[in-house]
Amino acid sequence: MRKICPFVLVLALACVMCFSCAVTPSSGSHAANDTPATGSLDGEKEKVNLWSYTDEIPTMTEKFLELNPDIADKYDFEITIIATTEGAYQPALDQALAEGGVNAPDIYAAEAAFVLKYTQGDMAEYAIPYKSLGIDVDRLLAESGIAPYTVDIGTRGGGDLVGLGYQATGSAMIYRRSIAIDVWGTDDPDIIKSKTGPGWEKFFEAAGELRDKGYAIVSGDGDIWHGIENNADQGWIVDGKLYIDPGREVFLDYSKRLKDNDWHNDTEDWQPDWFNDIAGVGPKPVFAFFGPAWLINYVMGGNAGDTFGDWAVCEPPVGFYWGGTWLLANKDTVKKDAVSRFIEWVTLDSTDTGLQYYWANGTLYGDGGTKDTVGSGVVMERSNGEIDFLGGQNMFNVFVPAAMFANGKNMTQYDESINQIWREETREYSDGAKTREEAIQSFRQRVEDTLGIRS
Repeated sequence: MRKICPFVLVLALACVMCFSCAVTPSSGSHAANDTPATGSLDGEKEKVNLWSYTDEIPTMTEKFLELNPDIADKYDFEITIIATTEGAYQPALDQALAEGGVNAPDIYAAEAAFVLKYTQGDMAEYAIPYKSLGIDVDRLLAESGIAPYTVDIGTRGGGDLVGLGYQATGSAMIYRRSIAIDVWGTDDPDIIKSKTGPGWEKFFEAAGELRDKGYAIVSGDGDIWHGIENNADQGWIVDGKLYIDPGREVFLDYSKRLKDNDWHNDTEDWQPDWFNDIAGVGPKPVFAFFGPAWLINYVMGGNAGDTFGDWAVCEPPVGFYWGGTWLLANKDTVKKDAVSRFIEWVTLDSTDTGLQYYWANGTLYGDGGTKDTVGSGVVMERSNGEIDFLGGQNMFNVFVPAAMFANGKNMTQYDESINQIWREETREYSDGAKTREEAIQSFRQRVEDTLGIRS
């Protein structure tokens, strides 16, 4: 069965699940209007309401309760999972936070595409600073060596850290070894990174060499978008108005160059033809994809087909990050003992029994699980990222430094919507349906019509 990236995971429906220290996670669901308990009555455990858009964080609660029997004796986690399909998660979460009461989340997750809304934007007022939960933030940040961009994104005006992730999503160039050998006579990451970068002009030179041998350098223009998006000096909104950073405006030109020079297969990411290129069955064999470890683990690995094991990673032409999940707590929670302990264990615990050590080494559910990059550089130094998909290469040697180049200061709470419009207009231009000026004007008008943000 196809594995889909956890940040775009499409769930068929929203569900509520109860996790207990005494049983394995239930696969059943409760009615959405069930009222969770708010206190211990006649021996009942208190409920910690946890909201997420995938089951990734909810499944962590079982291990947490196993490691913390004093919390397990007092609390159960009441889990609400609502799909991000058609934007369902955010409105439901916003309503629950605004209404408050026993059904409001004590802990809630936010994805990179919309996290600033909850850490610095319209809904930031509902998040409690980690320090107010009793977490020794300064000491733990120093001890664990958290990737700076994740801290920037999770910090509210005034310097309060209100959200933090457990993954580091600094990204690499993920390339086919056999194609590299055919074109350049080697698959050595140190050599390949010098053939394809630094910088996009070097990358386009490599694209020409690959085309001459019958290869596409990428599947579609979306494969380079996140590197361009993340390297803008400023975000989409400056002084309350729409702003097109020159670093993002060049995407129009780069997309058209890829198209006009036949350097890609002209696919759209997450569509069937894009997955075919991962498996090596597209019109032209594709040399590279760009992304973090989760792209390998949850997307490429399960869709690689005969290309599995023929991949390697090296530094990309420009450093960037893509995706991630941040964990926040409700300012009105009355379960601070459980909430603070869980959040600290997930985001700031760099010991061998912290979530991040298990996550990095693939041991959360036993030996042999999926290895992933995490926010703590200290944990990464003690972990081994050798995986079969990369022919035994230790991916952490590339992904750990990649997190240091990521930029978390050019985001806005509207990025998910604006990015979609920008990419649609860019394709209109590269396909020849609009002039460059027409695409830009249409972009400006659509943003104003959709979000009320003027240029």
